[in-house]
Amino acid sequence: MDTRHGALRVFGAPDGVVPALVVIGTRPEAIKLLPLVRAMTDHPRIQPIVVATGQHGDVVEDVLALDGLSVQANLRVGRQGLTLNALFGAVMTGLEDLVVDRWGPPTQSVTERRYDTYPVACIVHGDTSSAAAGALAAFHLRIPVVHVEAGLRTRSTLSPFPEELNRQLVARIATFHLAPTDENEQNLVRERVDIDRVFVTGNTAIDALRWAAERHEPYGVPELADLEDDETTPVVTVTAHRRENWGGGLRRIAAAVHRLAESYPKVRFVLPVHPNPAVASVLRESLDQLPNLTLVPPMEYLGFARLLARSTIVLTDSGGVQEEAPALGVPVLVLRATTERTEGVEAGTLELVGTDPDTVVEAASRLLDHPELRAEISMRPNPYGDGHAVARIIGAFENLLFDGPRPEPFGPGYSRAAVLDAAGYDRVEEVVVPPEAGRGIAPAPTEPLIEDLDVR
Repeated sequence: MDTRHGALRVFGAPDGVVPALVVIGTRPEAIKLLPLVRAMTDHPRIQPIVVATGQHGDVVEDVLALDGLSVQANLRVGRQGLTLNALFGAVMTGLEDLVVDRWGPPTQSVTERRYDTYPVACIVHGDTSSAAAGALAAFHLRIPVVHVEAGLRTRSTLSPFPEELNRQLVARIATFHLAPTDENEQNLVRERVDIDRVFVTGNTAIDALRWAAERHEPYGVPELADLEDDETTPVVTVTAHRRENWGGGLRRIAAAVHRLAESYPKVRFVLPVHPNPAVASVLRESLDQLPNLTLVPPMEYLGFARLLARSTIVLTDSGGVQEEAPALGVPVLVLRATTERTEGVEAGTLELVGTDPDTVVEAASRLLDHPELRAEISMRPNPYGDGHAVARIIGAFENLLFDGPRPEPFGPGYSRAAVLDAAGYDRVEEVVVPPEAGRGIAPAPTEPLIEDLDVR
């Protein structure tokens, strides 16, 4: 049997329903995986086993409940003051205990398993500590890992921290990689990931956003009740919570927002405040006394989706918002020194401004003062998705599990040869490795690969 183009095929094509673990730790993961869990639940031959790690408490249950879905297990590892190392270990131990208790210890050979009684894959999303720990635990249990939102890179392990190293770790572990864009695929190919193990799908965040926007739910917080029937007041939405911005970065962001609110008294500034005290205390100290600036508690996803759609511009350090707001035609200023979403910068839907108050104020003022510029930006195509990422992912599962056709990739002008060329390869050489190791054919680089990897 030829196993080079799909390690899941060594299992054969199961006749019955196959279980697949879906490990989710945080609210953003839950939002982006919501449409995928729904599609898997509706699929006649795939049974999702949703495992909430508890990294963000019970938010995973709350998000899935928006579409009538539920989790099958909660590791409940989250607690006040939990360090990253303690969280990592707790997720790994909890997931192993769950799998061994329910399905027994891993067999020595993946080909000996019955996949109606053992998970066919472990699906993780993005770059959280829950995703990285879940992937490593699954690897130790000999469960193939499928990485959703694969291939994003800043190549600086400190920005974002710890997310950049988390996703590089998952890339080394994963058997299959679901990359949102062909640029993400190029990143993976540069790191010697077999191109046949990468599926370019678009981002599921756009699928989730379209689903949410169609519902037109209320904002859900009393502080914004006056906006329910007000469609004319300009709104600037600000989100800031990244760990690398804690301390001085947040203070600079707050200073910039304070100056903007004073300069634009007829503009409404809305800041959903992250519950972490390291974030909330800084923002409340600096911004609590301005009449046109509203600090609100963390918003439910449906209400926040409506707020994004209502916004004139968005200032954010959130990765997900960088993808979502352009899908709604809203210009985005990125409050970070680097971004892994470089496609948006190149397309002109994102502008990287960092946290320097002068730079932030200048960029925001330019957008607020020039509606024709905002209109032009709103017409630029969103490079992150078209709302059909989940359909492509299900197509990838059917290709890998049941010998279905390979789905057409997302993105204009897609060429696998062009991806290899852009990644720096001029030939393909055979590399013999065990199928479960997650590597098959590795393209040979034209120059040393160590320069492409951040190994500090």
